[in-house]
Amino acid sequence: MDRFASLTAFAGVVEAGGFSAAARRLNMSTTMVSNHVQALEDRLGVRLLNRTTRKVSLTEIGRAYYERAAQILAELEEADDIAGALHATPRGTLRVHSATHMVQFIAPVVSRLLAAHPELKVDLMMGETSVDLIDEGIDVAVRMTTPPDSSLIVRSLATWRHVLCCSPAYVADHGSVTQLAELSDRNCVRHANYPFGDEWRFVHRDGHAAAVSIAGNLLTNSGEALRQSALDGVGIALAAGFLVSDDLEAGRLLRLLPDYRPVELSMIAIYPHRHHVSAKVRVFVDMLVVHSAEQQKLIDPYA
Repeated sequence: MDRFASLTAFAGVVEAGGFSAAARRLNMSTTMVSNHVQALEDRLGVRLLNRTTRKVSLTEIGRAYYERAAQILAELEEADDIAGALHATPRGTLRVHSATHMVQFIAPVVSRLLAAHPELKVDLMMGETSVDLIDEGIDVAVRMTTPPDSSLIVRSLATWRHVLCCSPAYVADHGSVTQLAELSDRNCVRHANYPFGDEWRFVHRDGHAAAVSIAGNLLTNSGEALRQSALDGVGIALAAGFLVSDDLEAGRLLRLLPDYRPVELSMIAIYPHRHHVSAKVRVFVDMLVVHSAEQQKLIDPYA
């Protein structure tokens, strides 16, 4: 069998999570995809995939082979991009991952992208957990904090800050907070992806850095769950400004310690390293940068 087609089928199975899903994505029959993978394994004399009735998973050899095969396929695609129209015209499928609470920010950019480039398709996935871009075949992820993997390309889109807040009911039951150190004795609801763990960091109005160790009975990776817990009076939250700005304006939440501003963070787009970034990724990220500049005040309403 054609070796390139077999590599493509193998990578498709890994990225789609199964033979049937890969067949749909590659516009092949499931039998043909299976034959390609089997031919590849026979040629190499190794098992690349563990197959059960419920799922398909990589063997140790298969994972190492996939990482190299994915790189080869990406480089071939890049060569096509450089040599032909693909370099100038985004085509194929762009796979994007974003946090659920950012859907209102991402969706307009996706709509503009599809309207401008009719030959392009977008798989937009939302979730609160971080994803492995390489393992899951994601082209671009939009996140609120910088990832630990330094091999990824990171492009800043906008800056933003948290807001320290709680509900009027919480103040009525427990009293307000007048000093930063008091937070150590309060129930603080926390976001699992906060980059500094259980140490909330601030910058005082006079410019000096400040921090306080906190604890609480709720830890979540959902910004919306954090917002709701604050509204329900569960505890004090450090919440993204764009999530709670309407609640603060309406008085459903109260801003605490205004002399202390939470440290500035960056909304970023990340994508795997490429010698030549594909047109679909380049165009989408460029559109995100423009959109972020337009929406900066909404992203950080308390700048």
